[in-house]
Amino acid sequence: MLTTKQRELLMFIHERIKETGVSPSFDEMKEALDLASKSGIHRLITALEERGFIRRLAHRARALEVIKLPDQATTSAPPRGRQAFVPQVVEGKRPDAVRPVNDDTRELPLLGKIAAGVPIEAMGQERDRLKVPEVMLGAGEHYLLEIEGDSMINAGILDGDFVIIKKTDTAQSGEIVVALVDGDTATLKRLRKKGASIALEAANPAYKTRIYNADEVSVQGRLVGLMRRYH
Repeated sequence: MLTTKQRELLMFIHERIKETGVSPSFDEMKEALDLASKSGIHRLITALEERGFIRRLAHRARALEVIKLPDQATTSAPPRGRQAFVPQVVEGKRPDAVRPVNDDTRELPLLGKIAAGVPIEAMGQERDRLKVPEVMLGAGEHYLLEIEGDSMINAGILDGDFVIIKKTDTAQSGEIVVALVDGDTATLKRLRKKGASIALEAANPAYKTRIYNADEVSVQGRLVGLMRRYH
């Protein structure tokens, strides 16, 4: 049997992975459970792992996998302190950019690569189309981008991953977005609003946070999910 805090953490991890494809950070878990330190989170995760509810994936930052849920688990109410992470992105130009394939999957366009590091050239034309499980999507237009670089590894986003982007031109501070800088380079970063400035923040200490005037950055969408191929 799980304790209240163990169950609360398990459901928080499960819901976050279901919404974003990425497990939450220790800081996010600490805030969600209203704990004073991350050592308490470490103890809870170890207990859940020993009981067979979660598994840590080796050699991957923030990589947790939920193996099973407790009986009669419900997901109706998020833990206190939690801020829902709802990603979204780029402006699709094609009316058929999102085409239902069947009841379980949707076919999305892959629009090329995007940097999770130093900004690279903006996304190009459709390169391919891939099927994505409907459970990872919601209403609206979506598309895929392939990650190039390692600046978001501490957010669980690795080189070669495919990120699912929902089209939008707005984002809340703290969300991971596709940002178009100076109208010609695109990057995937966490957006922070600082007065009249915009900070694009990496999730890797090897990369500096870059600060821009608000008119130099336009949001092209928000991250809603991630797919990974294992070779």
